[in-house]
Amino acid sequence: MSTLAYQYVVLRCVPRVDREEFLNVGVVLYCQATDFLGVSWDVDRDRLRALDPGLDLDQVCDALRFVEGVCAADPRGGAAAGHPIGQRFGFLKAPKSTVLQPGPVHGGLTADPATELTRLRAHLVG
Repeated sequence: MSTLAYQYVVLRCVPRVDREEFLNVGVVLYCQATDFLGVSWDVDRDRLRALDPGLDLDQVCDALRFVEGVCAADPRGGAAAGHPIGQRFGFLKAPKSTVLQPGPVHGGLTADPATELTRLRAHLVG
């Protein structure tokens, strides 16, 4: 069984950037060797409401669906979805000062990027 290098970022919901409080809501994983770029996410509405009762949770989910579109290279991802896969990951991992922010880039080895994405989401988000 061969192992493949991958990179990932944890997606954080930062309801109030000035307070620097966040909740992990997803993981984006990129494996260049297999042209895999995927996201897995889960929004815990109660925990996010505890951070900011006024947060528009539907807007957070819309932003995560946008990330899905970028990963899948489909229209939900706007213009970014039309770029090569490596550039799409670069777009998603770039620092942002919005409610949905990527954390630092991490790496690892796996035999199956899709299974690893599921494992990372369960470990880091769920």
